[in-house]
Amino acid sequence: MNFKENYEAWLASETIDETTKAELKALTDEKEIEDRFYKNLEFGTGGLRGKIAAGTNRMNVYTIGKATQGLATYLVKNFTNPSVAIGFDSRNFSDTFAETAARVLAANGVKAYLYESLRPTPMVSFAVRHLNADAGIVVTASHNPKEYNGYKVYGSDGGQVTDNAANEILSYINNIDIFGDVKTMSKEEAMEKGLLVYIGEEVDNAYYERVESLVVNKQLVKDHASELKIIYTPIHGSGNIPVRTMLKRLGYENVSVVKEQELPNGNFPTAPYPNPEVPQVFEIAIEMAKEVGPDLIFGTDPDCDRIGVIVKEDSGEYKVLTGNQVGVLLSDYMLNARKETGVLSSKDTLIKTIVTTEMAARVAEAYDAQIMNVLTGFKYIGEKIEQFEQTGSNNFVLGFEESYGYLSGGFVRDKDAVIAATLIAEMALYYKTKGKNLAQALHDLFEKYGYYKENLISITMEGKDGQEQIAAMITNLRENMPKEVNGVKIATSEDYKLSKRVNNIEGTEEEIFLPKSNVLKFILEDKSWFVIRPSGTEPKVKIYASVVGVNVEDAEAKCDEFVKAIKVILNVK
Repeated sequence: MNFKENYEAWLASETIDETTKAELKALTDEKEIEDRFYKNLEFGTGGLRGKIAAGTNRMNVYTIGKATQGLATYLVKNFTNPSVAIGFDSRNFSDTFAETAARVLAANGVKAYLYESLRPTPMVSFAVRHLNADAGIVVTASHNPKEYNGYKVYGSDGGQVTDNAANEILSYINNIDIFGDVKTMSKEEAMEKGLLVYIGEEVDNAYYERVESLVVNKQLVKDHASELKIIYTPIHGSGNIPVRTMLKRLGYENVSVVKEQELPNGNFPTAPYPNPEVPQVFEIAIEMAKEVGPDLIFGTDPDCDRIGVIVKEDSGEYKVLTGNQVGVLLSDYMLNARKETGVLSSKDTLIKTIVTTEMAARVAEAYDAQIMNVLTGFKYIGEKIEQFEQTGSNNFVLGFEESYGYLSGGFVRDKDAVIAATLIAEMALYYKTKGKNLAQALHDLFEKYGYYKENLISITMEGKDGQEQIAAMITNLRENMPKEVNGVKIATSEDYKLSKRVNNIEGTEEEIFLPKSNVLKFILEDKSWFVIRPSGTEPKVKIYASVVGVNVEDAEAKCDEFVKAIKVILNVK
């Protein structure tokens, strides 16, 4: 069916409620109707994500029901007496969508473990493993604006489903009639039959105990935690209780919370784009800092899997550290702590994504540790952790990506801002005992490893036309690869869709042993590089750039010029 036929089918269906039909009848913009109905909301390896509204290409109880029916079919075919752990964040309709999923699962004979109130995404990952569930669902759109929500699916290992499982689930979803095939059951009946069980405090406490075990320098924290001044903002999300609970358990008594952003609110009134990558979300916290004088400021996004860190520079200005910078700081701190406590091993491994700073490789090399690169998406880091546990080949120390996600320990298989908050606090405490803050510590690392500077350009291209433009841009670059940028030759070209790495200097070619993805990476002779990829969760094309300079000013100037040249190559503003 074309979009108009889909639209009319929703209006004619007895399954669709009258409120939804009224919303659809009120639409007058043909382009809006097309965007809502020209396709089904795509179920990728991260699940669903889209704007909350009526339509096949939107987040609503009907698209949630269809996706869950497909997941239930997959589970019944692959597992005996399957079960699913379900959680949700503070976004609008998150609780409704989570309960909808639980009721559909129950109607298919799949037991649903449902959190009774909002929880961070990583706590659901933990619950999957702790409850020996066969899958997990988290209703969240992470750091997207308030108009969005999403539906992430986890496998039995607690990691996001990877490509094979996602494709199988998608095949079942695609065969489901959204009007006639979705089974459902009342909450009361599901509870009576034991097919809906609410997750209690026992699981929370088990999680907190495991997070506490990750403290690297236990004596340091025990003796000095109360001396560290922290300002924390949950940015209206799910991190408020878990992050503060962990800080309190570890003895960080001097914690001030940004009151205006403390309580959950899916409209994000103080942060229209509730993303810790965006400096504006910290404006209230920075204003507080003028009175409190904290050693550390950090904030977590709505589903508390990402964390942003603010530091005070020597100039007195407050600055948001990049995800790359926090990752490098944590990498060096954790490897150094392992060295100081005599447990550092050549099997110790950092895992990062291909778009994350290469400065981490320098850190790993300095400690004779290993580093591994994976595709963008924390599911691939989780996949490596599982391999390490199965084979004993490596010790997982830290996984991170440039987009403010970090993880240590193997009991969670997604980025975890609760864990990250405790490690960042410990790291700040360590440097405080050395008479430094994190800004000064970062400067020392630049002096030691080189002045790395990264930049990310995100270009939004909404709707069907936007998706076609993004695809055309990447295809054009693939077919017309440049030989140089700003007079510097491209030494290596990597095409992750074709699984091909070409050494342009030597004229050789080798296979890339990673899952196929529509991503291109170009590495220049001076070690600068850039990557282009479509976002898997937003209507954007993302361009990553990295350079190395002799000092901060040089690196920033080089990065600015590099980005300008890349934009010319891609013909974007």
